[in-house]
Amino acid sequence: MAKVIGEENWLAYLDETVRNATDLERRVDAVENYKRAVGNEPGSLRIWLSYCNFFWSLWEATQSPAGDGWTDEERILGRELFSFGSSLDLWQQGYEAIRYRLSDSHLLWDRWVSLEMELLSKSRTPEGIKRVTHLFRDRLATPHMTWEETSQRYSSFLTDYNRAAWEDAMADVTTSAQTAKKLVAARDPFELKLKQATESGDSDAQKAAMIAYVDWEVTQSKRSVDNHEIGLDLARGIFARALTGICSTDQSTWLEYVVLLSSSNSVLQTSENLLDVLRRAVQHCPWSGILWNRYISCAEETKLPFAEIESIKHAATSEDQLLRDGMEGMIEMYEAWCGFLKRTAMDSTAMDEAVDIADMGLSAALEDVAIVGQRLYGKDYQGDPKFRLERIYIQYLTEKKGAIDKARLQWNKLATCQIHADNHDFWFRYYMWEMLIFSSNIQEKLGLIGPPTNANLRVPSFATGVLFRAVQRKTIDWPEKVLEVYMQHCNDYEPPLSLRRAGDRAYRITKAIQKRRNQEAEDKAANYRWYSAQQTEVATEEPETPTSSKRKREDLPVAAEDEPENANKRHKADKEAKPQEPASATQDVKRDRENATVIVTNLPGDVSQVKLRQYFKEYGHINNITALVQDKDGETSTALIEFKTPEEAQSALLRDGKYYGQSQISVQSGHDLTVFITNYPPAAGQEYIRNLFKDCGEVLSIRWPSLQKNTHRRFCYISFRDREASAKAVRKDGTLLEDRYKLLAKYSDPTHKKTREGALAEGREVYIGNLDRAVSESELKDTFSKYGTVTRVNMPQTLSGKSKGFAFIDFSTKEEAQQAATELNNVKYHSQVLKVEVSKESKFKPTARTVVKQRESASPAPSSSRDNEGDEAMRDNDAETGAQHNPTGAEIASRTIALMGLPDTVNDAWVRALVEPMGTVNDIVLRPAHGGAKIEFSDAATAGKVALQLRGMEHEGHKLRVGTVDELRQSKAERKEDRIVYGAKNQKTKNPQKSESSSSKSLVPPSTIIRRPVLGKPGPRRGLGFSRPIVPSSATPKPAADANGAPVKKSNADFKAMFLASKCVALPDT
Repeated sequence: MAKVIGEENWLAYLDETVRNATDLERRVDAVENYKRAVGNEPGSLRIWLSYCNFFWSLWEATQSPAGDGWTDEERILGRELFSFGSSLDLWQQGYEAIRYRLSDSHLLWDRWVSLEMELLSKSRTPEGIKRVTHLFRDRLATPHMTWEETSQRYSSFLTDYNRAAWEDAMADVTTSAQTAKKLVAARDPFELKLKQATESGDSDAQKAAMIAYVDWEVTQSKRSVDNHEIGLDLARGIFARALTGICSTDQSTWLEYVVLLSSSNSVLQTSENLLDVLRRAVQHCPWSGILWNRYISCAEETKLPFAEIESIKHAATSEDQLLRDGMEGMIEMYEAWCGFLKRTAMDSTAMDEAVDIADMGLSAALEDVAIVGQRLYGKDYQGDPKFRLERIYIQYLTEKKGAIDKARLQWNKLATCQIHADNHDFWFRYYMWEMLIFSSNIQEKLGLIGPPTNANLRVPSFATGVLFRAVQRKTIDWPEKVLEVYMQHCNDYEPPLSLRRAGDRAYRITKAIQKRRNQEAEDKAANYRWYSAQQTEVATEEPETPTSSKRKREDLPVAAEDEPENANKRHKADKEAKPQEPASATQDVKRDRENATVIVTNLPGDVSQVKLRQYFKEYGHINNITALVQDKDGETSTALIEFKTPEEAQSALLRDGKYYGQSQISVQSGHDLTVFITNYPPAAGQEYIRNLFKDCGEVLSIRWPSLQKNTHRRFCYISFRDREASAKAVRKDGTLLEDRYKLLAKYSDPTHKKTREGALAEGREVYIGNLDRAVSESELKDTFSKYGTVTRVNMPQTLSGKSKGFAFIDFSTKEEAQQAATELNNVKYHSQVLKVEVSKESKFKPTARTVVKQRESASPAPSSSRDNEGDEAMRDNDAETGAQHNPTGAEIASRTIALMGLPDTVNDAWVRALVEPMGTVNDIVLRPAHGGAKIEFSDAATAGKVALQLRGMEHEGHKLRVGTVDELRQSKAERKEDRIVYGAKNQKTKNPQKSESSSSKSLVPPSTIIRRPVLGKPGPRRGLGFSRPIVPSSATPKPAADANGAPVKKSNADFKAMFLASKCVALPDT
């Protein structure tokens, strides 16, 4: 018989077998093939249905008097082979096998019960009625998607055969089926997504939906405490659908199923049952080393004969499918095989034959892996990084054979490979093995010579030598940890002289490591600075519109507030045309506001968000109620409701024309009601935008983006009441604002986004770090050209024309870039080990800085003050004092305040527009993640005056606060959740303003924070446990400082004193 694997292949094979079944012998062979098919695919509904129908047709053929290609002799024999009882039993077996396939089990059950009712209509026996009634009641208690249809058929059956008991029977069934209906309702969303993916014909989407369904079902099976069996049955049902369908060749799904059964605490976790599942798993996924590993281990647990387990190993290695994804699959399989051989030989009852087999088998496995590795990778193959097979062999040699020298030879052989020699874990394992040998020898010695004395103390020289070799390696991955273990070992076991020398050695190596670490940090920082400069975006970063892949500022005069730095960034971006990272597809799938929003009008005027959510919750998950506005008449309201998916929003339209209380509401799609706006003045806020569009129509809501991760974002979304208003808003596109900003207004539609292009965005660019500075561009291009077509090589150079030690290479496809990164990463090239990875762009810009007035440098460069003859020129002391005064850190801190309480949607331009009229500003640093900004003024008096003016001011419902820079660092931005979050674990504090207001009103200075010195952190040093001194409330306007000159926190009284000091004027003597 041919080797048939998979549902589709079995059905095709069985169909051909049935067509050729023209005599009794072939019909019996067909039945046997069906038995093999359901044995290999026990969860396949289609095979079971075909099997039952075929067997039923054989029974019907034997009951006919003549014809149908049967001879009289065959018909007589057939009545014995294909009996009526056997037919009904087969239907029962098939149903039990596919019973918990929620979506399609009805296909087999409906066919079965229709045949039963057909027979009952002819006989009408009480036994037949009782049997069919039992079938219906059992089915209605089982979760399935067509429960309503089954209930209707049961109702019709009772009407025809047991009308008197109809009411009681239906009531009883409805009550007992509540659990089944709840289970089905909980799985409805997953079934819907799976159905939609199947109908779309997208196999990737179908597989993703199925895997998500499986993961959820596995989780539910573990939570079913009250009825664990039904949870496990439903999980098996979805696995049956997955493993006979879209996931039949998915290794992860098979492994998940094995783990589910193994940990089920039922008869399903027996090794015999798992063995059958694993047999089918390796048939579908013969390349999976982990499944072969589990199969061999399970066979050992089941205590199969050695010959059968050996046949499993031969089946795994008979073809090269284990090498499909490299060497990992083969090593995983051999790990189970070698473990089996070792355990068999080390068993106390093992015979000499088992030891001989282990000797040959373990050596053969190591040799086979080495040969295949050389064949696949040539000289580059260095063995298994985890040396799994070698560890098994070493344990066998040590514990079973007592061959210590031979085992040590294996360790030393591994140590010659760089992949192991540079791995600290390898040396630690080698060291622990040597200590194990040392400890066992000591016990033997102690038993022979009695109590130890100083004269007969033994030193574990082999173990010390292992650690000595490890610390000598300059390329080891964790040298600090290796040194720590080395010194601890020497302190525990070595004599004083060896301990002193080890300390000297550790000191020298530590210095070298620290120097190397510092150099690596400098190189990394330099690389990051250079790369960030190359990737700098235009001054105003804007998202994509339906009409262009990237929104760019129009060619208008540069605004006054645009810094020269930003102008340089724009020039560099235009010159290099660096692409941006494309928008994530997963984000589009996660949220599609404009297509998933409905507008609801004529709601009661007093409607609440809670009641509104409850009214629409049955149509899907509500992300957010974007707007809930009371109309001008006060009696009605209008709402914008955002659902999780456009399909859910579409289903909510069924509420159109329905009544909410006494009000007949209107529910329409929210598409084309939202307009994307950008390139407005940077300081524009809610009031400005509303005034700009007030002539278009009623604005329901304005949505601003969070600036926590990117402070350069400047856009918003405006939702209007009707499409006429949004159309008027779109017609404002191109309007010139303040003679410098050309407004951009487009309909918001994320489905029209274009994928950005370029090597970086497409994943075709590769970053090469730790590059030998002597390598040339042409040499580097030749090396990387082996993995694909190189389209560009960028090797940054210093002012002297030398390489900076890193480079960027563009390939023609992302697959070539990925292959180059995989093959060349951590490969020694010239004198350095390369770090190669696919470049990824970062848009993380958590702060924004605006330098309004350049202050004097705290540490300026020395100015030239010599005359023509080179002598020091004489200068006026007063002029020098006034012109060359450089502010200290304490002075800068005294004139700096922190503005807090800002939402994370406010930009630095708005902050500047707020504080600049109040006093001269030097510098503004916006920190959206902390909900505020650091503002430096021209002097301390101005800072104090502005602080008093800002205190208590409100911005769009947010109360502003003023404090110190340290308080700003510890604060968090207040961000209104723009989607509904279910579950208590995500709930925010009910009244966050309460603690803030109470703390701001308190006259007690905040408690000081004990700061301990941090390695590498600049600033004055203090002893451990010493805090900054507390500034008393009666402090003078002069900024307070501690003994080291560092500023301390300013209280409310400090700001007031600073303000009053600016008002004081000295009176002349009379």
